[in-house]
Amino acid sequence: MEKKMQLCITVLQILAVFSLPGAWAQSGGSSSSSSSRLGVVVEAKNITLPAGSQAVLPCHSTRMVWTRDRLKDRQRVVHWDLLRTTPEYFVERILDMSPGARLRVYNGFNKGRVSIPDSAFTDGNFSLVINNVLQTDKGVYTCNLHHHYCQIHQSIQIQLNVTKSARKEKRYWDGEKTVYVVLLGSSVVLPCVNRRPLWREGLQEDQQQVAHWDFQPPGVRPDRADRLVDLYGSGERRDYGPLFSQKMSVPEDAFTFGDFSLQISDLKPVDKGLYSCHLHHHYCGLHERRIFRLTVGPPLPLAPTETPDVIQNNNVEPSTEEVLLPRESPHVLNVFLPEHQGHFVQYLGYILATFLLLIFIVVVVIVLTRRRKKRDLECELSRSVRGTVTEGGEIALDYSEMKSYNQDPMNSDYKNNLLKEKDMAKDCNKDFDGKMWK
Repeated sequence: MEKKMQLCITVLQILAVFSLPGAWAQSGGSSSSSSSRLGVVVEAKNITLPAGSQAVLPCHSTRMVWTRDRLKDRQRVVHWDLLRTTPEYFVERILDMSPGARLRVYNGFNKGRVSIPDSAFTDGNFSLVINNVLQTDKGVYTCNLHHHYCQIHQSIQIQLNVTKSARKEKRYWDGEKTVYVVLLGSSVVLPCVNRRPLWREGLQEDQQQVAHWDFQPPGVRPDRADRLVDLYGSGERRDYGPLFSQKMSVPEDAFTFGDFSLQISDLKPVDKGLYSCHLHHHYCGLHERRIFRLTVGPPLPLAPTETPDVIQNNNVEPSTEEVLLPRESPHVLNVFLPEHQGHFVQYLGYILATFLLLIFIVVVVIVLTRRRKKRDLECELSRSVRGTVTEGGEIALDYSEMKSYNQDPMNSDYKNNLLKEKDMAKDCNKDFDGKMWK
């Protein structure tokens, strides 16, 4: 029974992937502004468990691990790279910079000629300034912003072309990147701006990480969902209502391992509904949501427990001690009948229908065979000479076809055919002579 229940749960989880648009229509009825505020749904599952069991709704995220980052100056890095196509294809690092380190220019020839503002990590302006543009500066420049703690990597590409005619200076978009055509010997600023709070100082990171669970009973709108628990990266925790404190729990070290799974014990039919796990990291710009539709089924049947019978015999003499063998339990054959009695009648109908079909086929074959034999016999009789057997045992031939040609009765006075032919010849001669003389 347990294997069957596990198989049903696995099938429901697989079907949940194909039915997300319809299954979560109840939770997706809010406006776009509220959905952006709640976060992006990254996971959705259907879970069915029997009543009285324990449910674990998984919610994991490695990006929400609280590491108490004390090396913020090394977590944010910006660097500019140049992709050259002539005379050969190669990538060159121009410069890089982090909040705790000075600007580092890799080519000595570019020192004092290329730079980015010193206040880059304060106002988010990481634009590259190139003075005295040379023909060798032509290529594709890439501005790369990395935040290792938040696992954020962004890149912006700008193509720089150099011309000797002032009339050809322009800036346009080629469909993939911005193209700057600048005059030889002039100065140019390649823009790269990101003013998100992520790149600015003064944020208290421990107050930027929040995780909470919501419960939405059937028929309740998403904005009316009940809040179960709030978790903060600073260690603060808030439980709401007796439902959570009595039968639900979340690991105490949730922000240490990134495990925010909700555990529900002693499931009951009133526990079914939508459970949503919300993860917010305002410092890193992370807003994720995971939804679980929990369905509570009937409880599992209890396995029968039989205690072995113990027979005590205290009236046994010491000289004649009997050894009592354990009773063998009777061999019981468990027969699992279908849940509905109609299954047996249905199977019996299939068997009878098959049997009747076989009988019908056999009868048709026999009838066709007999008809074929009868038809062959009639053909043989029609081809043979037709006659009747007389009482004396002689065969009388049917001369009905010859009567139209010879109507004279047979003269039994002729002893043989020669005499008959001779007599017939005389009659013909007489007739012929009579005609001639006339």
